[in-house]
Amino acid sequence: MSDRIIAACDGAAKGNPGPAGWAWVVADADGSPRRWESGPLGRATNNVGELTALLRLLEAVDPESPLEVRMDSQYAMKAVTQWLPNWKRNGWRTAAGKPVANQELVQGIDALLAGRDVEFRYVPAHRVDGDPLNAIADQAASDAAVTQRAAGTALGDTDVPEPAPERSAPARPKTAAAPRKRAARAATGAAPRTIKAKYRGTCPCGRTYAAGEEIAKLGTRWGHPGCGTATPATAST
Repeated sequence: MSDRIIAACDGAAKGNPGPAGWAWVVADADGSPRRWESGPLGRATNNVGELTALLRLLEAVDPESPLEVRMDSQYAMKAVTQWLPNWKRNGWRTAAGKPVANQELVQGIDALLAGRDVEFRYVPAHRVDGDPLNAIADQAASDAAVTQRAAGTALGDTDVPEPAPERSAPARPKTAAAPRKRAARAATGAAPRTIKAKYRGTCPCGRTYAAGEEIAKLGTRWGHPGCGTATPATAST
């Protein structure tokens, strides 16, 4: 069995730039999520979230331990595996002579990678057959962007964020009847269909829901059945 630690990291921005967050998750020897962390970034871009997530992950893992990092960001992946050496040789300028974007983050990652055994693996995002660790990191980063609160096992959050149900089930073809059914339900004031949350998550209103709590589909996300008209929490800077 390999001693390499398996982890995933991700960033999110609601607007790009907009309320942003980052997250990472580390697996145990069986591949199950063992510990995770997420944090807010105020107003930032998605690329800042992606790079910050990688930086925080490298800070959190023992530098003596071989590490595999799974990411769904082509930008962050190429930044550290392809472009970084040339940027350094060019005095932290791109091939076009422009200053490297997010330079402080890239330099911080470069310093943390020095002398370490780290492998990077690209994993597609939002796929039914996608990487489960990446899906958790994606949801945790999204939650942090919405709530602008730090979370994770070190803060007492033992339940990992549950990826949105629509991300873990095959997409069904849209039909003309579906919008009519939803409109009819809304018009009659009928209560939305609910399910029991398998893991803790964050409602669009910004408040969390617990594993086992009843949740309902609210637009493109899931949350408290009574929050159908709620708006997401406003980011603080």
